[in-house]
Amino acid sequence: MKKNIHPDYKKSTVTCVCGNVIETRSTKGDIKVEICSKCHPFFTGKQKIMDTAGRIEKFNRRYAKDEK
Repeated sequence: MKKNIHPDYKKSTVTCVCGNVIETRSTKGDIKVEICSKCHPFFTGKQKIMDTAGRIEKFNRRYAKDEK
C-alpha cells in the first residue's frame, strides 16, 4: 500500500440516545445516533403494523384477479 494516503482509522464510540454505547473503529471519531438496534421497534418486537382505514383490504379488492 502507498504510505500517507489512507485516513486515520481510530477507535471510536457510537452513542445512542437510549444510552447504548458501542465500541468500534472509524475514520470519523465519536458518533452520536438517535436510534440503534437496542431501541428500534423492529428489533425490540414492539413494531406495530398500522392499517389505516382498511387500505390493505382495499388494495387486495382492487387488484385481486377475477376468478371467472
